Amino acid sequence: MNLIDKKLIRLAAGAAFALSVSFAPCAVAQEGGAAEAAPAVSAADPGAQNAIREVQVASHGRSIVLKVDFSAPLAAQPTVFAVSNPPRLALDFSGVTNALGETQREVKDGDLTSLNFISAGNRTRILLNLVRAMQHDLRVDGNSLYVTLNPVAGAGAQEKSSPFVSEKIAGQHAVRDVFFRRGKDGEGRVVVDLSDTGVGIDIRQQGRNLVVDFLKTDLPASLRRKMDVTDFATPVTQVTTESRGGNVRLTITPKGSWEHNAYQSENQFVVEVKAVLEDPNKLVQSSKIGYQGPRISVNYQNGDVRGLLKLMAEELGFNAVISESVTGATTLVLKDVPADQVIDIIFQQKGLDMRKSGNVVLIAPRDEIDAREKLKYESQQTKEDLEPLVTETFQLNYHDVKAFEKIFSNKENTLLSKRGKVTMDDRSNIMFVQDVPSRLDMMRRIIATIDTPKRQVMIEARIVEATDWFGKSLGVRLGLWHNKNYTGGGIGMSMGGTTSDGGVTIGNDQNAHGSYPARLANSDGDLINQVNLPAGSVSGALSGATSAQPTTFDFLIGNRKMSRLMNLEISAIEADNKGRVVSAPRILTSDQQEALIEQGVEIPYQEASSSGATSVSFKKAVMSLRVTPQITPDGRISMKINVNQDSKGADVPGGVSINTKKIETTALVENGGTIVIGGIYEMATGNKTDQVPLLGDIPLFGNLFKTKTENVDKRELLVFITPRIVSESLSVSN
Repeated sequence: MNLIDKKLIRLAAGAAFALSVSFAPCAVAQEGGAAEAAPAVSAADPGAQNAIREVQVASHGRSIVLKVDFSAPLAAQPTVFAVSNPPRLALDFSGVTNALGETQREVKDGDLTSLNFISAGNRTRILLNLVRAMQHDLRVDGNSLYVTLNPVAGAGAQEKSSPFVSEKIAGQHAVRDVFFRRGKDGEGRVVVDLSDTGVGIDIRQQGRNLVVDFLKTDLPASLRRKMDVTDFATPVTQVTTESRGGNVRLTITPKGSWEHNAYQSENQFVVEVKAVLEDPNKLVQSSKIGYQGPRISVNYQNGDVRGLLKLMAEELGFNAVISESVTGATTLVLKDVPADQVIDIIFQQKGLDMRKSGNVVLIAPRDEIDAREKLKYESQQTKEDLEPLVTETFQLNYHDVKAFEKIFSNKENTLLSKRGKVTMDDRSNIMFVQDVPSRLDMMRRIIATIDTPKRQVMIEARIVEATDWFGKSLGVRLGLWHNKNYTGGGIGMSMGGTTSDGGVTIGNDQNAHGSYPARLANSDGDLINQVNLPAGSVSGALSGATSAQPTTFDFLIGNRKMSRLMNLEISAIEADNKGRVVSAPRILTSDQQEALIEQGVEIPYQEASSSGATSVSFKKAVMSLRVTPQITPDGRISMKINVNQDSKGADVPGGVSINTKKIETTALVENGGTIVIGGIYEMATGNKTDQVPLLGDIPLFGNLFKTKTENVDKRELLVFITPRIVSESLSVSN
């Protein structure tokens, strides 16, 4: 951190007085607006192309000349840019290292206070810390670079306009893109992409607007536009880009109290506008906490308090009215202290206080200010008691007068004076107020603030229910049939299994009888040694998939006379079922108003009363979405969410069961963002084996004496919510 000291005044009249101003050190503004301290100086790279050997500063009248000596001639002039608040000038050298052996040098010569040397690799930046914005001129002479600084005509220490680079620009430059962002602390950030780093930039405050001119720069027709950025909830309400006589003008329109900071990184120029909350107890308004005035050093020995306050007011640049009752002397010895803190110290020491009115500050003893305010309040109260009453009509457009009725019926209500009255007409939604003019003015402001249309929010939900079910079963039937009386013959096989009465279907006998079908019932012989372990049906327990039946494969072997038969039946099933159910409810509602949408069926069932009579009642099995959104001041959306996904379950005695899935939560979401508010994952697995004891345990051959069934059932429920703030100028469509 570097210090800038500025001699203000020295007086010697009975009491020694010396006052010097020193400004706080500042680091180079980097991309993103963050301040970054200068890194440690790097030693000169022997393989580097060039290096800074010496830096000298000299004054010539009001001009300051900076001479930078290099080890070799510069291949090109450095890139130059300036920052207006605080005033700085930066020179960037590519292919140059720092061989000075220092990173900071105090100068204190005119408007140039100090130098910073920042190196990174083979690039070096020289930062000139100034008291005020100054014009500059560059000239290369052999191994030296001369930088001449001249004061800007009519510019003071609080200059609000400064060129970022020299206005001597050759050729035409261009603006490639302009876009707006919201910073993490609520600041508005306008980012301009430039064609090159040599674009001349002039930034200044013009009325309530911030104007940035890009000199000798072209603007594409697609970028000539006016952007309404109110919805970003920043101090910036509008950004306009237009062409002005060969230049490009960027106009930023903020609201309220604000401060700005501008910086450039490579081809990107950034302007940040941050809100400043007015604090009547602070002399210097700033978004930062604590004292923000310029740092000064004070050596004041037994001097007049009024004279010191006068000098401090001049230093801070505000208008001061100092009461005649402020007297006495004080002694202060302070070094590098903010000017507004010095005034606060004097107030505490002498029992003083202040009251601000615009840019005028009244300084007087604290008792005197309290007495004046007491008289003022008593006068206002007397005026309200004697002032004639006036009746005014207020037409409410977006609010119900009943909402205001609760406010005015409260006995502790202070909106009306003691003589004030209010009458409300529900039919016309008009409110009649009779009171003194000052209270009516306050009522008018309150109603104008409250009686505004509510913003609307579109809530989109995606309720996804995915199922994945897999099942398989394998079984056998094995039997031996014997009939002494049968004289036929044949060997065959069939698909489809045994008959309903337990008989066996025989295929074609090609050897003896030609082509014929025959069925041998159990009554014709004895069916012995039968293994009856067929495959069973499989179904999804979680997914609710319908059961699937197995198919069979029969194999029949017999002797030539078909008096002895062996039947082998293999039954098997493998089922795979995947499904996805997507519900996409969408609902539009106003800010802080609950909205409900539901879709489904009402299931009737018989219900018995205490008298024994029956009646039909209904149960809901619906998909419902209940949301209460609230738009936050920073443009995000807070929601109370209740999601139900119900379906019909199994029939039970006296009614029907309902399968319920419910999510109830509160979430904070960016405008247009999507979140997953909940998920339910279920998985069920099952393995079942039925076998003949001992025989089923035989390796390989044992599979003929067992039945195997496997089930894997998975189900997952996810709920996605996407809220969007609906613009008043847009209509909602599907």
